Amino acid sequence: MTFQPQTLPRVSVVVPVYNSEAILEELARQVAGALSQEGWDGQFELILVNDCSPDGSWRVITELARRHPWVKGISLRKNFGQHNALMAGLHHARGAVVVLMDDDLQHPPTDIVRLVQALENDPSADICYTRYLGRQHASWKKLGSRFNDWVANLVLKKPKDLYLSSFKALRREVVQEIIRYDGPFTYVDGLILNITRAFVTVDIQHQARHTGKSNFGLRRSVSLWLKMATSSIFPLRVATMLGFTLTLLSLAMMVFFVYERLTRPDLPAGWTSLVAIILLLGGIQTFCIGMLGEYLGRTYLKLNRLPQFSVRETTDSPP
Repeated sequence: MTFQPQTLPRVSVVVPVYNSEAILEELARQVAGALSQEGWDGQFELILVNDCSPDGSWRVITELARRHPWVKGISLRKNFGQHNALMAGLHHARGAVVVLMDDDLQHPPTDIVRLVQALENDPSADICYTRYLGRQHASWKKLGSRFNDWVANLVLKKPKDLYLSSFKALRREVVQEIIRYDGPFTYVDGLILNITRAFVTVDIQHQARHTGKSNFGLRRSVSLWLKMATSSIFPLRVATMLGFTLTLLSLAMMVFFVYERLTRPDLPAGWTSLVAIILLLGGIQTFCIGMLGEYLGRTYLKLNRLPQFSVRETTDSPP
């Protein structure tokens, strides 16, 4: 479905898809039902981004697009990750407001209207985030989310009362700024926080996953955390301050040990303390070198034009 400039949709709903063959029909039905009930027929589009899902998700997407003119499918050549898939969807979204949500129906489609209206009712707000009530995530994910929130407060200067949920709505102007970023290591919330601080929040009831199990395991969580941590130079500043502090501490310890040796010549050599100090300094140096290597590696890959995503085909244009 191609929207002409005079018929641009009121809202675009962008959903990254992975291993969701069994959910997509119900997802599309609920999204269409919620927006049609509001009287928004012909004013919305649903963009489903297939992140090289190994199941039959793309087959279902193409069938949905064939039956419904408001469904648009994008298939990526390889699995680029959730946030890179979101960027692919943002590049194709045309709505005045763009809503980002997951494909597992834990985000109620009926709340899309509330997010859009929150932005339309507050001209000063650029982003509408959601705050989950009764979260249905596993305990380890809740703990990881708290840690991620704490790091985001430090690294990205995130407001402490803001929860970086994956269910959110963005104004068209913010989307245009976000898609200017062409780096391969995408963290959408980091890009948002670098662009604006004008937020509004809506409480939603978090739902249980419709079917199957989550695809977002520990490895993907760590990868996302690294993207967030390296989206600013804060870790480098921490490494610098840590090195400076340890230098001062080492000088103070040198003066102390020389004084002890001069005043107490019978004092036995402290092998335990020496080994402990060496291990401490070696561990911190290795950590700092690893952090520098992470930045240099990402810079190298960006300079070599590692793609953010690559589209194999869309439902508008076959391969």
